[in-house]
Amino acid sequence: MKAVYYIRTSSATNLEGDSEERQKVAIYDYAEKHGYEIVQGAYDEAVKGTDPIPEREGFSELIDYCLNNDVKFILCENASRFARSIVVQEMGYNKLNEVGLVVIPVDAPDYFSNDDPSQRMIRQMLGVVAEFEKSNLVSKLRGARKRKKKENGKCEGRKSLKEKFGAQDYWKLISKVQSLTNKGLSLAEVSKALAEQGWVQPSKGKPFHRQQIWRFKQELIKGDTI
Repeated sequence: MKAVYYIRTSSATNLEGDSEERQKVAIYDYAEKHGYEIVQGAYDEAVKGTDPIPEREGFSELIDYCLNNDVKFILCENASRFARSIVVQEMGYNKLNEVGLVVIPVDAPDYFSNDDPSQRMIRQMLGVVAEFEKSNLVSKLRGARKRKKKENGKCEGRKSLKEKFGAQDYWKLISKVQSLTNKGLSLAEVSKALAEQGWVQPSKGKPFHRQQIWRFKQELIKGDTI
C-alpha cells in the first residue's frame, strides 16, 4: 500500500532538536511493519498545531500529491502532530475523509478511523487534553523565561543566523540574496542558487526554506537582525 508521511514542528526552536528525525523513525518503523510503501512526505517547519490544515503549506501540497497520485494514507507520529486543537483535528479529519484520505497516527492507528460514538468522545477528550497540556507547558516556559531574564538580564534562546555564520559571512549571504533577488528569481530559485554556491542552513546543511529567504529580503528592507 502506498502512503505519505507528515511531520511538523511547532516552533523555530524545535528545528535544531531531534523532533524531525524522531518523527520519521516512528513513521518508517510503522510503515515497514504494516506493509506501507512511503512514496512522499511533507514537513511543516515552525507551524502551530492549532493552524488550520488548509493554511499549512506542506500539508496542502501533500494533499495535492495524494489526490494526483492515487495515495490514500497519510502517516504521522501522533494525532497532535496532525493537529493539536480539537476543532482543527475534527475539521481536518472530516475534510480529508470527504476526499477519500485517511490520517493514521502511528502510535494509535485507530485514533481517527474508529467512528464509534464512544471512541469519538474519547478522541475529542484526548485532543482537549493535548491542547491543555500544550498551553500549560507554554505558560510554564514563559514564566521560566521571565524569571531567568529577571535574574540574568537575558534569557538565552536559539542563536540567530547572524551568530551562527558570524557577522562578516552573514552579510555576504545577505548581499548574495540581494543580488539573486535583483535578477528576478523566486524564493525557491534563490534558495537553490544559494545551495549551489554552498550557502545552506548551518545546523542542517540543507537549503534555506522559502520563509528564511523571505526574512532575508526583509533584512534588506528594514536593516534589522533576523
